[in-house]
Amino acid sequence: MAATPRGTTPVPPDARPRLTVLSGPSGVGKSTVVAHMRKVHPEVWLSVSATTRKPRPGERHGVQYFFVDDEEFDKLVANGELLEWAEFAGNRYGTPRTAVLERLEAGEPVLLEIDLQGARLVRESMPEAQLVFLAPPSWDELVRRLTGRGTEAPEVIERRLAAAKVELAAEAEFDTTLVNTSVEDVARELLALMRVV
Repeated sequence: MAATPRGTTPVPPDARPRLTVLSGPSGVGKSTVVAHMRKVHPEVWLSVSATTRKPRPGERHGVQYFFVDDEEFDKLVANGELLEWAEFAGNRYGTPRTAVLERLEAGEPVLLEIDLQGARLVRESMPEAQLVFLAPPSWDELVRRLTGRGTEAPEVIERRLAAAKVELAAEAEFDTTLVNTSVEDVARELLALMRVV
């Protein structure tokens, strides 16, 4: 059992919020929805993933991601310190286990924003988790968002589009689907699912 963060009282298991996992294809707007949601409800705790990817302009270690090298990531995996991890577009991403369990024990709403492979691993290790699929309004809109970023090489975009087709086909594996037509609306619906309204 995870330790309870200092200064908090453990919450009875039946009163605890469920872990909520937000997933969907690359470029669908997961980060934008989460950023808006946390601006309105900062009490929602977003797990910060570890990644072997290099930071994009403006990203800071410990804020968007914990940026680690391959050797550090190997140690996290070997020591069982990740709730889930996956490789995507040539980089690895993983969710630190202890922090998630501590927040849930304390009764805080916890949100993971991860890819399909990671969501499947969370479902295996925490079947009680709530899996939410964020879908684009259309395939054309998803292509526009992915190509409009301008931060990635054409071959990376091609890999992301190929992966997005696979990810869209997995929608039925999720408990709920939200269509990202409006960031504000989706954030509100997600908060309602997490019972933070």
